Amino acid sequence: MRVALDTNILVYAEGVNGAERKQRARAILLDYAEDEIVIPVQALGELFAVLTRKGGWTAEAARDAVMAWHDSFVIAATSASVLFEAMELVIRHQFSFWDAIILAASAQSGCRLLISEDLHARFAWRGVTVRNPFDGDLSAPG
Repeated sequence: MRVALDTNILVYAEGVNGAERKQRARAILLDYAEDEIVIPVQALGELFAVLTRKGGWTAEAARDAVMAWHDSFVIAATSASVLFEAMELVIRHQFSFWDAIILAASAQSGCRLLISEDLHARFAWRGVTVRNPFDGDLSAPG
């Protein structure tokens, strides 16, 4: 089963926001094979921004972290069709545009789960269900 990761999971796995969140985020990665994990390119961009702004990382260190994620997992591109679907999500479901990009890219990549602390938990769209691992909700969609 393909699973997409939202930005907050990447941020926590890098150690921003404390050891407990880092441990939980890293545990999520162990639950899936590398080729099952998909990271929307939008999440990589947001990771870079959070690491440099909130995390206090240098741009070089943040770039290296982003490249490590890129090199380890499947990356979902932001295509024109992802853009158009994201706009529809904003209109129909009041998602933020950037969250909608992540959800649309996840759907177009064939993901069944989008693991996120920030998106609407249990929201399902085009075969993707949002799950929040920090409220104990990582069950498979069904």
